[in-house]
Amino acid sequence: MELIKSRRSVRNFEEKNVPEDFLQTILESVQWSQSWANTQCWEIIVVKDQAQKEKLQGAVPKANPAHKSVVEAPMVLALCAKKESSGYYKGLVTTKFGDWLMFDMGLAAQHISLVAHALGLGTVIIGLFDHNHASAVLNIPSEFELVALMPLGFPSKVPSPPKRKQLDEFVHINVF
Repeated sequence: MELIKSRRSVRNFEEKNVPEDFLQTILESVQWSQSWANTQCWEIIVVKDQAQKEKLQGAVPKANPAHKSVVEAPMVLALCAKKESSGYYKGLVTTKFGDWLMFDMGLAAQHISLVAHALGLGTVIIGLFDHNHASAVLNIPSEFELVALMPLGFPSKVPSPPKRKQLDEFVHINVF
């Protein structure tokens, strides 16, 4: 619980590279993330090249607090998912919500966030960006969806914890 309670969305990073073994541990956490019927719909692009990060930053609005994080962090993980895989059986969607890829990628992103934090790294999950622009920059095939960008590195500043709801504000027993 301490790991969960102390994790923050980090938007400020040191100019210090992430050790390769740390990156491999984080990627392995995705490998072991749960997914719909073990479809493992994820694909991760590790962006380390500064010029490529600058192109990606063009997809993130300047009003987004994570805008500068894309170029400041030593790397950005682009979380992609195979369409029509998670939540499908024999080519047919099986859930009320259609493609289950957002749920599976949320689980993968949480694994990344927690493992990174355990290693002394920081992350922020960016969802507000021009997905088409970023997908073109990253050359993502049409059968995949770019879900999120995650700058990753050693934090130079860690924000204070946000106010959280009390359990009795969202927990219901037996019925809503």
